[in-house]
Amino acid sequence: MKSFISEDDIEQAICNRLSQPEYGWKRIECDARVEAQNEVSTTGRANPSECILPDILLASLKRINPQIEETVLQNIVHDLRKDFTGTDMVDTNYSLYQKIRNGIKVPIRKNGKEDFDIVKLIDFDAILLNDFHCVNQMWIKGHYRYRRPDVLLFVNGLPVVFIELKNSTVKIEEAYNKNLTSYRQDIPNIFAFNQICVLSNGLQTKIGAWGSKFEFFFEWLRVDDEKEKLNREQIEEHGLSVTNLIDGLFRKKRLLDYIENFVFFDNKRIKIIAKNHQYLGVNNLMKSVRNREKLNGKLGVFWHTQGSGKSYSMVMFVRKVKRKLHGNFTFLVITDREDLDDQIHKTFVRTEVIGNKEECQPKNSTQLRDFLRTNKPMVFTLIHKFQYDKTKKYPLLSDRNDIFVLVDEAHRTQYKQLAENMHTGLPNANYIAFTGTPLLGSKRLTNQWFGDYVSEYNFAQAIKDGSTVPLFYSRRVPEVGLTNNWLDTDIDQICEEENLNGREKELLENSSSRILEVIKREERLDRIAKDIAHHFPRRGFMGKGMVVSVDKYTAVRMYDKVQKYWAEEKKALVKERNEAKTQEEREKINAMLAYMNKVEMAVVISKEDGEEGKFAAQGLDITLHRKKLEAITADGKDIEDRFKDKDDPLSLVFVCAMWLTGFDVPSLSTLYLDKPMKGHTLMQAIARANRVFPGKSCGIIVDYVNVFKYMQQALSDYASTGDDMDYPAKDIGLLIANIDRTIVECDGFLLSLGVKIDGIIAEGNTLDQLEMFRKAYNRILEKDEWKDRFKVLTNLLMNLYDAAKPEIFERAWYNEKFAPLAYLNGLFCNQIDDEKLRRAKQRMAETLDQSVSSVMVGMTGSLADGSMAADELHPRPGYMIHQGKVIDLSKIDVEALRKELNATPYKALEVEDLRSFIEQTLVQMINRNCTRVKFSERYKNIIDKYNAGGSENEDYYEKLLQLVEELKKEQSRSTDIGLKEEELEIYDMLISGRKLTKAEEQKVILASKNLYKKLLEEKDKVMVVDWYKDEQPRHQVLALIQTSLNEDLPMSYDRMSFNDKTHLLFEHFVDMAVQGYGWVAC
Repeated sequence: MKSFISEDDIEQAICNRLSQPEYGWKRIECDARVEAQNEVSTTGRANPSECILPDILLASLKRINPQIEETVLQNIVHDLRKDFTGTDMVDTNYSLYQKIRNGIKVPIRKNGKEDFDIVKLIDFDAILLNDFHCVNQMWIKGHYRYRRPDVLLFVNGLPVVFIELKNSTVKIEEAYNKNLTSYRQDIPNIFAFNQICVLSNGLQTKIGAWGSKFEFFFEWLRVDDEKEKLNREQIEEHGLSVTNLIDGLFRKKRLLDYIENFVFFDNKRIKIIAKNHQYLGVNNLMKSVRNREKLNGKLGVFWHTQGSGKSYSMVMFVRKVKRKLHGNFTFLVITDREDLDDQIHKTFVRTEVIGNKEECQPKNSTQLRDFLRTNKPMVFTLIHKFQYDKTKKYPLLSDRNDIFVLVDEAHRTQYKQLAENMHTGLPNANYIAFTGTPLLGSKRLTNQWFGDYVSEYNFAQAIKDGSTVPLFYSRRVPEVGLTNNWLDTDIDQICEEENLNGREKELLENSSSRILEVIKREERLDRIAKDIAHHFPRRGFMGKGMVVSVDKYTAVRMYDKVQKYWAEEKKALVKERNEAKTQEEREKINAMLAYMNKVEMAVVISKEDGEEGKFAAQGLDITLHRKKLEAITADGKDIEDRFKDKDDPLSLVFVCAMWLTGFDVPSLSTLYLDKPMKGHTLMQAIARANRVFPGKSCGIIVDYVNVFKYMQQALSDYASTGDDMDYPAKDIGLLIANIDRTIVECDGFLLSLGVKIDGIIAEGNTLDQLEMFRKAYNRILEKDEWKDRFKVLTNLLMNLYDAAKPEIFERAWYNEKFAPLAYLNGLFCNQIDDEKLRRAKQRMAETLDQSVSSVMVGMTGSLADGSMAADELHPRPGYMIHQGKVIDLSKIDVEALRKELNATPYKALEVEDLRSFIEQTLVQMINRNCTRVKFSERYKNIIDKYNAGGSENEDYYEKLLQLVEELKKEQSRSTDIGLKEEELEIYDMLISGRKLTKAEEQKVILASKNLYKKLLEEKDKVMVVDWYKDEQPRHQVLALIQTSLNEDLPMSYDRMSFNDKTHLLFEHFVDMAVQGYGWVAC
């Protein structure tokens, strides 16, 4: 039985463990009370908006860089303390990561001459010179509200790890959806230096890059060795997932190794951080590198299943060798297909291991030999370029022992004369096989060439870890499947290649003509094409699809047939729509027709000489297909780019060999197999559908040729964990069984809230049943935690249901509780229009909409005398709500709101609308006056207290209404004291923290008016585009503020307070300019 674990339990466990001598982190415990939001002395920050620990950073820099003058280090600290909120955070995170990893170049004078040196922010070699701090409950002030991350891990005062915790009853997906996403909005500055984000509820812990979607967060359960046996039930029961993460990643040496060598960016925009298996696997490989002389150049087989990030593992390996080992290394990357060669080369370019103009792909065999005779750091080539005159011995190219040969998908490239030539030319090189499917069996050929397995991560492990999605197979149209042992003839090996030589064609015709005749029979292909046209548009998750045929001609023929039946399917749907009895049925059919009209298809096969004549002889036209294959769109996309783009209408492709290996399309969810395959070829093919993608719960393999009777052997070789035979590619019936289990979980959760699905089902009166649904919906809405959990559970249910379409219809599956749960989910997703609920929302909306001004934000107008008001000359962007209209709270009747809430039977529903209104109002008001953040905090405290059970419903509603009344007063305050909104913000900032007499207050009012007026007058001269980046206009703006306030502020503002206030205003105006809001940004 899993025990309850609170957030505080997890937080204390993390901090206590890290602060033990074995780990050596220093602990800083901040005051979590709301009253301590502005308390910064514990962390040494200048203000609560700051996210680094400046004193610790400076001390660390002095210790790590003793040769650098302190003033230089102080300037670096000053630059890193700035608020990066208004910047492109992806660019900022990329830029700051480069500084963390590579240091900062600074000018110095050496021997009387101008020179430069590198200031290290972290010393990755001398671990003990760095400072490591674990900080919990540190308040951070954002633009709209204060936030308090549970735990932050700092290295040398830089926040590199963010940890968000939930109690064990809350799914960690809620920590992502509700907390991490809001942190990114509220306090983006905390992620400027971030390298790792952690989400945990004690039972489960996942990590990911700060900007990743939840699907790309992953577990870190293995500590030291990838062969560690994991008992996931025991890990959850005893709450060990956090402990494993700390032991496996947050020891000082490991964390710095990870940040230095296992974090990088794809195309400078997508942050990649290594998964558990990649980190352990690459470090295992590094041990082989250091031991390469004893291994005689056979560094091992790196067996990571398809879809688990093998290409990125190659990048990590090369980066780490180049970074950590001394030498003039050459890395030779071998593939066996041009598309794979281009893809892996592109990966290394996009990750900046090589430059995009670096010549490293030899055009032919001669140039390859020239490249390898020199010290080129990187070479990418096909194995075929090791061809040589067969009457001569292949020449020695280099006897260096610092060449690393990385062979991608080594099962296909290493067992012929070409491989012999490579070994002859590079006798002392170090060979590594990277493969998802090594050749197994008695010969174990991959191991003979490369040595033992240096890292193993199989199909089943990848699914359990969430690195890939599970696969389900469906035997559709079973009568077209082959029933004899057709693979005993090894036809699968002959069919693997697209371009057969004469001997292979003869062999195929002699041994397998009857089998091929059956596979390619017209009536059989018609049945399959008709099924594809029916199945593809009726799926739930509309990912990309791939049809695999036995040869090129059949691929083209299948395309033609699917096109024919696609058109017939659309005609049948139009007829069905015309006969539909309900609007709901018609809308479903219309949606399916719209999808079918949008879908594009293409044949993807390799080119060969004289192909037009060969296809014409078969009664087929290849010219249009070839034209589409070679076309480049107006925005520079080729056929590969289009198919990889989830939004491109190219959705279904017909192949026979191309794109079946090494071609990653994460959104591909359906594979239609009609080609003889087994062993590694079959595993490579089905793995096209196992990539992780948002909304994709699994991949579906539709088997027409009956290959799955050979699947068990393939999966026992490539997928079994050794402990059991629970194969990861399962019959789709098991997916449907998962739906039933999820329904049980949803039902149990609702029962805990007092909502009985059985009672709703049993109610015979439709109107009463609808009312029960409304009450259930209202009940779930009462607490944020309930609402979030229900959404997670029912969204999972609907994803599984979608993934099982259309098979779930064809198998006559039924669960009486599914429809009620789907209905409630539809209410939450605004997919169902319930008249009573709509009227309740409408009543609340009408009451609230009294506050909406007809004046559009940013519209200009004239005063009665025809002159333009200052705020119209410089309109405020504000926060665009209610179609861009401004909220005027003076028109709100709070008593009418109170009566509406007292009268409505759906209080939680209407309070949800009220909360949305308050949140929008707060954003708009805070954008106009930053000192109003206190109201946002007040609102958050009301919500938090209620969600924690600290207040009753009626008290909660009343507190929200009281807040509306206070906001109403606050919005009218500028009018009451005779100030514009912009002047009021200046006034509030000037009086904050000070006790003034009435006379002094009047002077500050005058000072605020005069400063705003002078800034507006000089704005076009000094506040030009990006003025805050240039020292001269920055100085001019600060001087203008100081001159104006020096003339007008009362004498009670002494030198220190005057300096504080002028700099406070200046920094605020800079923030407005950087973040692009308010009058400064106009």
